[in-house]
Amino acid sequence: MSVTVEVLAEDMYQMVAETQGKKNLKAGDLTKAMIAKHGEGNCTKDDCKLAIRLLMESSRCVYSYFGASYITLPHKEASAPD
Repeated sequence: MSVTVEVLAEDMYQMVAETQGKKNLKAGDLTKAMIAKHGEGNCTKDDCKLAIRLLMESSRCVYSYFGASYITLPHKEASAPD
């Protein structure tokens, strides 16, 4: 049974949130992890691309660049109001 893009996006978000500050994840890292978790028959690279796009468009995650492009949680400025 195929995994929905929304489920993939949520799993990816949880993975990024768990590793925030410890390890920077690339889009390929997330794709490989989701295929390993859900199986090749249930999750494709195209599904993962759509899930990443969903995370970016909803602003739950952003691309950061530190010598390479990484997917991270949005940073909150210290001077920003709560």
